[in-house]
Amino acid sequence: MKPIRIGEISYTNVLPVFHFFDSRGLPIEWVNHVPATLNQAMSKGEIDLGAISSFAFAEHSDRYYLFPNLSVSAYGPVGSIFLFTKGKSLQELDQASIALTNASASSVNLLRVILERFTGVNPSYQVMEPNLEQMMQVSDAALLIGDDAIRAAWSKPHYRVYDLGELWFQQTGLPMVFAVWAVRKEIAQMRPELMMEIYDRFMKSKESGNQEPMAIIRAAQQKVGGEVPYWREYFAGLSHDLGKRELEGLQLFYRHAAELGTLPPEIAIQMFQLSFSKS
Repeated sequence: MKPIRIGEISYTNVLPVFHFFDSRGLPIEWVNHVPATLNQAMSKGEIDLGAISSFAFAEHSDRYYLFPNLSVSAYGPVGSIFLFTKGKSLQELDQASIALTNASASSVNLLRVILERFTGVNPSYQVMEPNLEQMMQVSDAALLIGDDAIRAAWSKPHYRVYDLGELWFQQTGLPMVFAVWAVRKEIAQMRPELMMEIYDRFMKSKESGNQEPMAIIRAAQQKVGGEVPYWREYFAGLSHDLGKRELEGLQLFYRHAAELGTLPPEIAIQMFQLSFSKS
C-alpha cells in the first residue's frame, strides 16, 4: 500500500509535538511546509494527515477528523502571530491597507475577527510574500506568522507590534487554536490501525517534548537562533492540547468567522475515534 503522507508545519511552534516522533517501522512520508501549502495539499488529497490551520479544518470539516489532544493554541500571547503597524492603534486602522502573509489561513481570519468584529474597523487587505519591509512599503500594517514573525519582531523593533493571541484572549477569555492535527476520513476508515499507531506516536512525542524542553529549545535555536530564556518563555506560552477549553475557543472562532461570511454557519467537529482500531 502507499505510504501515509504526513504534513508538518515548518515552524518552531510545532516542535514540541513533532521533534521526538519515532517513525521507525511506519510506512510514512513527511511533507514539511507552511500552513497554507499544507492546507491546500490536504484538501487535494496530496497529504493524508498532519498539522493544518484550524480555519482550513473548518472549511473541509465534512472530510476530516480531528486528532484529540493535539493543537497549537495559546491562552494569551502566542509569540509568533504579529500585526505590525507604523505606530497606529487598532482603532486607527479603519480604511487602512493591511498586507497579509500568504502562509496563513487561521491568523488571517483571526485578524479580520479582531479588527472588524472586536474593534469595528474596516481595512482593505492584500496578500503578499512574508517580507516585512516590502509589506510595509505598500501598506499601513502587516501580518506575519510563525518564524517569519519571530525574526521580524527581533529585527524591526521600531514598529508597533500586536500579538493576535493576546488580543483574542483579552476579548474572549478563551484560548485561540491556531493549528490542529487532522486526518482525511477516507484514510482513517481504510487504515484505522495505522492511524491509531501514528496518533499514539504523536502523543508519545508530545510527552517527550514536555519532559525534555531543552531538546526542543536547542532545535528551535538551530532553526531560528535566539537565546534560551526567549525560547523557554515562548514555548511556555503555547498549548499543544485540544481539550474542552480549546474546543470552546475553536468553536467561538468559527462562529465569529461565520458572521464575517468566511465560514458556513455550522461547523461539525468530528474527532478521530480511538476505538476505530478495535472495530
